Amino acid sequence: MNASGSRSTPIRAIDVIRKKRDGGELTRTEIEAVVNGYTAGTIPDYQASAWLMATLLKGMTRAETAALTDAMLRSGEVLDFSDIPKAKVDKHSTGGVGDKTSLVLAPLVAAGGVTVPMISGRGLGHTGGTLDKLEAIPGFNVDLPVRRFREVLEACGCAMIGQTAEIAPADRKLYALRDVTGTVESPFLICASIMSKKLAEGIDGLVLDVKTGSGAFMKSDKDAAYLAQLMVETGERMGKKMAALITDMDQPLGRYVGNALEVVEVLEILRGGGPDDLRQLCLELAAWMFLLGGRVQNIEEGRTLSEDLIRSGAALAGFRKMVELQGGDTRVVDDPKILPRAKNTMDVPSPRSGYVTAIQCEQAGTACVILGGGRERKEDSVDPAVGFVLHKKVGDSVSKGEALCTIHYNSEALGERAKALLLGSFAIGDAAPAQKRPLVHRVITKSGEKN
Repeated sequence: MNASGSRSTPIRAIDVIRKKRDGGELTRTEIEAVVNGYTAGTIPDYQASAWLMATLLKGMTRAETAALTDAMLRSGEVLDFSDIPKAKVDKHSTGGVGDKTSLVLAPLVAAGGVTVPMISGRGLGHTGGTLDKLEAIPGFNVDLPVRRFREVLEACGCAMIGQTAEIAPADRKLYALRDVTGTVESPFLICASIMSKKLAEGIDGLVLDVKTGSGAFMKSDKDAAYLAQLMVETGERMGKKMAALITDMDQPLGRYVGNALEVVEVLEILRGGGPDDLRQLCLELAAWMFLLGGRVQNIEEGRTLSEDLIRSGAALAGFRKMVELQGGDTRVVDDPKILPRAKNTMDVPSPRSGYVTAIQCEQAGTACVILGGGRERKEDSVDPAVGFVLHKKVGDSVSKGEALCTIHYNSEALGERAKALLLGSFAIGDAAPAQKRPLVHRVITKSGEKN
């Protein structure tokens, strides 16, 4: 390791792993040594994996979490957009199935006069990734250098990229490793990952969409609220305006799951259509972004502004401009059939008549990964065309043999595996659920304050 402690003796990775394994609190210097060593390549994957697993199992203190976030943030360049006169606000989701809100929000909020510099990630575990969805658009370049990122921001008010070599390189490496080592779910690792790259964006405010339910990394409201509070506190400590929404992920968001399929649904929303749950969540998140950016005085005003920007076509025009500036084929906006399409489709029939009482959302997301829509190994490529379209959601009635969803697939064997998983993810009962879970469970706007 290149980092040293207070003594001249270098800090050894094995010693840090053992200390965390045994429940000890790591010092800032020890955390920096792990982060910097792995980023530089002097610590191998297997030792970084062991440290990640020890952290998942033993947890972190607030001081450790802050030190980890800071070390990851300072592993690369921290951007400065202070010369751009408009407020800079971003949004981040902790990941879900069918969650394509970022693709709607960036051009929508930019059309309303708030700059959105969005650095996003790829699919993680059973959840989809914003970058993978964007790359389903032919030619779309998510690997812009910082100079070009700034140029696109200045030209259309929003840009959506992945982590460049300059921005939080420690997170880029650790993010990929967590995805394939079963260490995604730690709230401390999630917080450090999200906040390091978001704080590197040069933003003034950040809206967090923290998912809870069967398709979320945080399965319970309690765990989701803990993570939200952790991130809000971290952001406030760094001088940022923060808001965290705890939102439902007990079933896929919208009806389309899979990278190219989700772009189709994004275009539907930007044209004023699309499924109600996705549309309402986009309006709510946009309203909070406008509020943090000082564009509106209250959330209701933010929702109204968002609706007006979609109705007028300004949000769709912003999406088209962003696609053009990032090298994408703008014909997709008018003709989604240009997007990659799977060779085959098959329906998943309901085994009985009744009502959909639940959808095991993580299992449904895993089905999309199996089809090729996500990664089971770090080096896997993604098939942008595959996925599934839901015809029934929780509370809907269904007849025996009626399609619950339609799978879009390119491999017969993978299609059959996904079909079995999807069939098993639907629970069919004699009556609809008595109560529907709210889309937004609660909002955390300041440390210790819950609405």
